Amino acid sequence: MSRRFLAVALALVAGATALAIPGGTAQAAPPGTKDVTAVLFEWRFASVAKACTDTLGPAGYGYVQVSPPQEHIQGAQWWTSYQPVSYRIAGRLGDRAAFSAMVNTCHAAGVKVVADSVINHMAAGDGTGTGGSPYTKYNYPGIYSGADLDDCRSAVSNYQDRANVQNCELVGLADLDTGEEYVRGRIAAYLNDLLSLGVDGFRVDGAKHMPATDLANIKSRLSNPGAYWKQEVIYGAGEAVSPAEYTGNGDVQEFRYARSLKQVFLNENLAYLKNYGEVWGFMAGNQAAVFVDNHDTERGGDTLSYKDGSSYTLAEVFMLAWPYGSPDVNSGYEFTDRDAGPPNGGTVNACYSDGWKCQHAWPEIASMVGFRNTTRGAAVTDWWDNGGDQIAFGRGAKGYAVINHENAALTRTFQTALPAGGYCDVQSRRSVTVNNSGQFTATLPAGTALALHTGARTC
Repeated sequence: MSRRFLAVALALVAGATALAIPGGTAQAAPPGTKDVTAVLFEWRFASVAKACTDTLGPAGYGYVQVSPPQEHIQGAQWWTSYQPVSYRIAGRLGDRAAFSAMVNTCHAAGVKVVADSVINHMAAGDGTGTGGSPYTKYNYPGIYSGADLDDCRSAVSNYQDRANVQNCELVGLADLDTGEEYVRGRIAAYLNDLLSLGVDGFRVDGAKHMPATDLANIKSRLSNPGAYWKQEVIYGAGEAVSPAEYTGNGDVQEFRYARSLKQVFLNENLAYLKNYGEVWGFMAGNQAAVFVDNHDTERGGDTLSYKDGSSYTLAEVFMLAWPYGSPDVNSGYEFTDRDAGPPNGGTVNACYSDGWKCQHAWPEIASMVGFRNTTRGAAVTDWWDNGGDQIAFGRGAKGYAVINHENAALTRTFQTALPAGGYCDVQSRRSVTVNNSGQFTATLPAGTALALHTGARTC
């Protein structure tokens, strides 16, 4: 959660294919070649379970990320989920039984579950949480007292000062002393509880505000220390805390990837993407968690969002076709008020209704999950561009993608390394024939893409 939105939040608060194990949880298959995560932001657990069965599993998503399950402050705004008051599974998205059922259902669909985990801080203010737990700032009965919080009781104000960033309060939220033995054990106990319900990994919210060594210690206490670990460490030029410090713990979210995609798709030429990745200054791709947008950045405007039309859709296509990082597909809801919580309290009765955007199910995006799974491990080959916003590239003998981000149609004969024969363009659902020389001719309307891969030979 970004400091920008937490600041707004606090201001408002101040003013007001798997096997079922008998008697246990279903165990998801190893991730194998599936590294795409659908981030179902603020979806109720029952709705997540249905999506795993209906769309995520069939499309080939490896993971689903769910919003924080822990008990939090009351309120309709989305950011209330990021102000915990206890470690009970008792938030607005569902209770413990609903969470457990969701994990089992997703595993049965072959989809692993990542839980967004808020372990840097506790809530500010005082009141009663969504599960009925009373709290005051610095006192969360049965969990933490003032002695478990950092001594700095002022807001983070200087990102050039490591101690200020990691010991003070992120926009006034009570900062846990993660260097303390009891606190480390209590956080690990919460994460182990989620693991006992079958959770496969965690997105660590606000990781930048905890020393990497503290997180390493907490992770070492897990019943499964090898659980997937994705850390939110937002890069800032010249700042004291760097994302690179956290790669020893697991994956790190690479915010520069998303910011640069916006710059390229809106203001520059797609031809510049020919070497997108480490040479742009990004962290090593095998430890980078990437995205076009997330719940913070789509509201802040520092990345693309669903409001950017075909630029957004084509950026998602590129991310899933390009071999860098592990992609997150953000799937949320429409908003005009940036603080607005989920429609229907998080219940998704149907995609594309009540404001639910369901980006994970858009045909242009969902079809690329299979492309990514099929082409995993294949290098980029046969790059072509027109010097502007039309690009094409292969993934060895496994796939080939074309993106036309210009205002006119693109007709061209493309050279690929694909085996000869028939293919289905998973973007348009039209048949394409590759000749014995690895060539095919196609026309792409403005603002569209084409994608062929060996896992989709017929439409």
